[in-house]
Amino acid sequence: MGFVKVEQQGHVGILTIDRQEALNALNSQVLNDLDAAIDEVAANDDVYVVVLTGAGRSFVAGADIGEMKGFSSADGKKFGVHGGGVFLKLENMAKPVIAAINGFALGGGCELSMACDIRLASEKAKFGQPEVGLGITPGFAGTQRLPRIVGISKAMELILTAKVIGAAEAKAIGLVSEVYPPEELMPKALELANAICANAQIAVQESKRCIRMGMQTDISTGSAFEAEAFGVCCGTEDKDEGMGAFLEKRAEKHFKNK
Repeated sequence: MGFVKVEQQGHVGILTIDRQEALNALNSQVLNDLDAAIDEVAANDDVYVVVLTGAGRSFVAGADIGEMKGFSSADGKKFGVHGGGVFLKLENMAKPVIAAINGFALGGGCELSMACDIRLASEKAKFGQPEVGLGITPGFAGTQRLPRIVGISKAMELILTAKVIGAAEAKAIGLVSEVYPPEELMPKALELANAICANAQIAVQESKRCIRMGMQTDISTGSAFEAEAFGVCCGTEDKDEGMGAFLEKRAEKHFKNK
């Protein structure tokens, strides 16, 4: 599918951005291809978890500066709305998304990783929002997601200085969950994805929704939303199977996702 390859291993969908000649930089076509790939895995009921990565030595090096150089104000706003919309679709997809960040995750690449639910990084990964050094702001919600993830002070520091950090610092500030040697990154991402796949998927998806929704509202509203989700899960066959296995001391569970 153009610049984004879609594969499936078991119940895991793998999206690989492959525009290696430009270090997987995001231009309008890559965003269109990513949009279509997200729709494809979202509609595939046999995919429970998605892993997003980049081909070659980069995750996504940023938005395509060659394309942006000629932008007018109107063009820039349109591009920001386009990319921001694709990233919101990824973030709001019912299925969990794991970013396997294998190299450069700068600008739009860092923003793309932040739209994923869990971020794992290679020891060679680099992160940053270097836009102010190019005379622009982050354009795909970097000013919104970064402070929510690492706090206002650290987000201000990274965005206003255009500083690039390594994987170890990214883990220290909570931008990524784990850091692995390059050769272990995808196996570890797939291991994590399969651990999620082994659980009751209605409960997994409702939990993701509760977390995402709760981060945007007050705790009372979020708690009420969680109570509704808990009620939904209590009406499923998977709840009966999961609790039955616990009470019967069965290690094996047979979830039906209904």
